[in-house]
Formats: sequence, structure tokens, C-alpha cells
Amino acid sequence: MAKDIKKSRNGFESRRRACTALLALAAGTGNATSADDPLQDTVRDAAPAPPQDDRLYKSYGAAALEILGFQLVLNRVDHAFVRPDDYDVSIGSIRRNLRSSWVVDRDPFEINQLGHPYQGSVYFGLARSNGLTFWESMGYAFAGSAVWEIAGETTPPSRNDQITTSFGGTFLGEALYRMANLVLEEGYGLSPQWREVAAAAVSPPLGFNRHVAGGRRAALWASHSPAIYGRLQLGVGGITSNNVGPSLAPRRNEVAADFALDYGLPGQPDYTWRRPFDYFLFRVRLSNVQGVESLATRGMLFGAPYGSGRNLRGIVGLYGTYDYLAPQVFRVASTGLSLGSNAQLLLSDHYTLQGHASAGIGYTSTGTTSASTSGQYHYGFAPQAMLTLRLIGNERFAFELAALEFFDGKLTSAGPNGTDRVFRGDASLTWRVSGHHAVTLKYLTSRRTFAFENVPERQQRRDTVGLYYTYQFARGFGAVN
Repeated sequence: MAKDIKKSRNGFESRRRACTALLALAAGTGNATSADDPLQDTVRDAAPAPPQDDRLYKSYGAAALEILGFQLVLNRVDHAFVRPDDYDVSIGSIRRNLRSSWVVDRDPFEINQLGHPYQGSVYFGLARSNGLTFWESMGYAFAGSAVWEIAGETTPPSRNDQITTSFGGTFLGEALYRMANLVLEEGYGLSPQWREVAAAAVSPPLGFNRHVAGGRRAALWASHSPAIYGRLQLGVGGITSNNVGPSLAPRRNEVAADFALDYGLPGQPDYTWRRPFDYFLFRVRLSNVQGVESLATRGMLFGAPYGSGRNLRGIVGLYGTYDYLAPQVFRVASTGLSLGSNAQLLLSDHYTLQGHASAGIGYTSTGTTSASTSGQYHYGFAPQAMLTLRLIGNERFAFELAALEFFDGKLTSAGPNGTDRVFRGDASLTWRVSGHHAVTLKYLTSRRTFAFENVPERQQRRDTVGLYYTYQFARGFGAVN
């Protein structure tokens, strides 16, 4: 177990170092929904060049060469720093992998479910920032993943890595690409130089190409001014309920940072949802205990708007989903597709209700943190569902509920017999104190119910209550007028 944890940390760190190396090489070569936001004046004063349509500049060859270059750097970094060394690639290992059957590997959870999707987001981002469309970039991420599985590692190619790298990387990569472009376009009070730095931190591939090509291939992308709601929370959480089950995780309170963004909210009359991820939600939570405690994105791939009068506005369609959840005692991750809807209902002149509901199926993995037994690591296609509600009152407060559930992951699993069910719930009350500043009282619950042979425990649970400072990018809570 200690070796797996060390490999997990080293492997994920190697991917971060490779991205940093590419950015260093590049450097050597080369709307808020609230109308009364004072930051908008600063944004207009330092506005960048007008956005370009993403079809104007394309370079298929540059995208392919950059992905191969990134893989070469990543392979050499992994070979130098990761043990055991699965990266001493040779002609013989490539031939062996070409003839090998694809398997389900058992690499550490963070490598398979966090490291590989992020690696795929780099493939996707390099293609996207060379002017390729969403679907073309997904193809490049898929091809890049296959090349890595065969020629980037000496171990047999892994079908679970192919899924999470290609599709999880695409759904994560498009959200990062859009957010980086949003920083470049809106600015949020940053100088042009700091916009570039911030955008590169969000999407290193975009930052790389903006330096290498002088912004031509990675020109500012046309967002069409989506309605957004974004907030950052910093605070502490104390444990109110803790059932570790078979986990060896210690009981620890946490200091956490929680970022959320809703992009392309319905209700804006002149905005259309014709391109993949014209609507998406993005959530990430970091803690002093787990590092990345949760990461999720949901983006509409195909869909259409609907409404009734001026009070009800919504979108409905097919969503691409990526979820990673590791609340100390257990972990779950999924890449999938869901049918769902987002809507806004104006209850009165002062109260607004917003929500999201979706259900579908994803390739899911669950396991126990620092488990003393190995029979609980479970792969398979599993149903999943998500529901969020936000009640906004007088732009003064918001009450939010969120629920995410993953059901039995054994539809196609060839692993040990067993059942698994994970629930994540979030309830929070945010009160705006002044301008962009607010305070939030938050309750989080993470629950897992499972049954495996030779494992006497059946449940795991961790509940926390926390107090957070909240910074909102606009004065309001996302109500679209």
C-alpha cells in the first residue's frame, strides 16, 4: 500500500512537472450576471483583442506534434522519478503492447481517476488551442491516449485508462479551456499580463500556444457572453459524524477551498446553446487532508432551450460528466453521459429558483481509502444522478442544495461480487455582507453503502459542518434577468 501511495504521488507530480516544462519551453520561444458590477468598467478599459471564431485558425499538424512532444517529456519525467519504473519504453515493449489484450489495470486510484483525466485534458487543450473544434479535439485526446497506452508505458494497455483519459479528459479539458478564455475575455480587474498568467494556470495548453504562436492559433475564443455565476469559498469544517468502516483514514477536521462556476445559465434571451459546453458547471474542492477532495464538471453536448413566458427559462439535453470524490474514508470517480435539464424560475420580483437535474450512466470506480482489504476496489458501468437547487432572495442570500449519487457499479464488472452505492449531499446558506463578500454556513455529507465477500463492514460516512468566507465574482447569486 505504501508503494502504491508513493507511486500515486510521484505519478501525478510528474504530470504537473511535464506541464510546467512545456510552459517554460514556451516562455523561452516566444460576464457577470449583475449589471452593477464595478469590475466591468476595469474590464472594458483593458479589453483584449476582439474574440475570434474557433474555426478561423486550425493546425492539425501542430496539435499532433505538440501532443507527441508532451508525451515524450512526460515519459522521460516518469522514467526519472516514478518507481516502479513502467516507462522504460523500447521497440520490444511497443510490439508487445500492440499484440496484447487490453486490460483493467490496478494503478493507484489518484493516478487512474485524477492523473489520467488531467493528462487527457492536456491532449484536448493542445488540440483545442490550435483551433480544432470540440469534437476534433476529443478525437485527438482519444488518439493520444491510445498512443500513450501502447508506446508511453511498458505495461499492457488499459481500457479503463483509455476511457478516463479520452472522455474524462475531454469533459475536464473543455471546461478548463472555456474558463481560461473567460479570464482573457473578461479580465476581472487583472492587467493584460496577469490575465495571460491566470489563463495559463487554468489551462496550461492554452497558455503554451498563446506564447508559442503569439496568440494567432490560440486567439481569444468567442464565448458569446454567457451568463455566469462564480464563487470562491475559504473556511474550516468540523466533523459531526464519522464512520470509517474498513478505512485506515484518521479522523481529522479540515481547512478547505471550494470553487464553483456555472457557465451559460438559462434566462439570457440573446444566448444560444449550439456548441458543446455552451452550458457547463464546474466544481473543485481542495483540503489540507486530501488535496483534491472533489472535482466535477458537467457540460451539455447537445440540447435546446425551452420556456414559458418570462418566468421560466431552461435548457434540456445530453450532458457529458466527469466526477472525482475522495472524502477521506472512501473514493469514487466516474466518466459518463446523462440526460438532464437546467432551468430558472422567477418566483416573484425578489425570489428566483435555479436548478439542475440529470441522470445517466458512467464508467465508475469505487474504493476505500487506505483499505486493509483489496476486495472493495470496484470498476463497472453504473447509473448516476445529480440534483441541484438554488433559491435566491433579493440578491441578499442564497440557499443551496446539491445531491449526487452513484449506484451499483456491476453492470459490466468482471471483478469480485459485491454492491456499491455512494451519496454526496451539500446544503449551504450564503449571506451577502457587502459587495462581492459573503459568509456561508455549509453542511457536507458523504455516505457509502456496500457489500463485499469477507468484508464485515457495510457502511462508511463522513459529515462536516463548516463556516466559510465567500467571494462572489458578481454582486448577485446568478439570477439572470
